[in-house]
Amino acid sequence: MHLISVNLGRATAVDYSDAPDGLTGMGKRPVPGPVRVSAPGPRAAGAGSGLEGDAVCDRRHHGGDHQAVYAYAREELDWWERELGRELPAGTFGENLTTSGVDVSGALLGERWRVGPELVLEVSSTRIPCRTFQGVMGVPGWVKRFTRERRPGAYLRVVREGRISPGDGIEVLHRPEHEVTSAFLFRAWTTERVLLPRVLAAGEALAPEVRETALAYARKHGARRAVTPGG
Repeated sequence: MHLISVNLGRATAVDYSDAPDGLTGMGKRPVPGPVRVSAPGPRAAGAGSGLEGDAVCDRRHHGGDHQAVYAYAREELDWWERELGRELPAGTFGENLTTSGVDVSGALLGERWRVGPELVLEVSSTRIPCRTFQGVMGVPGWVKRFTRERRPGAYLRVVREGRISPGDGIEVLHRPEHEVTSAFLFRAWTTERVLLPRVLAAGEALAPEVRETALAYARKHGARRAVTPGG
């Protein structure tokens, strides 16, 4: 398990950005490293991205400590290449880390990774596609298609800061004993809201807004509705 690339984006003006100023940092490109990674602080007032030199432009919905780093597996990019019939270089999906040998979408919330000799990250949330992602990809119906395939990658928070470079190893330090993967949270947040009460099993690993939404759903509908045939 290792990093294929570390990807950074610069603020760029486009006509499809969701941000009020029309800027996006989605167009990320591999850099040679080393890149310093640290907790960016609150979404609105902090640095945005956990990676030094990386732009997060729409602070209403992106960035902050619970979305400090976005990772996506090269294996899933390869799958999308076959589906779309086009090349998808590292960083195309706006990921900071393009990984090899890691089931990123299947990573559990609260799962901890050591990346390189210093950095420790914890899986903290899932990726929800937006209009900016649609614009970057230029594929009709992309948001619905991405949602249907349930290959979201994962957001991570910074537990211990450090520097990383392409080729650095990834080691799973801890896997919690619950069912809530990034892909499970993605399903609960998008197309299968009935699963939201089960997301609460991730406990303190949940971002506050996710916990609040799941609790509100459970109070309104009752936890008994959270179990569906086949899980």
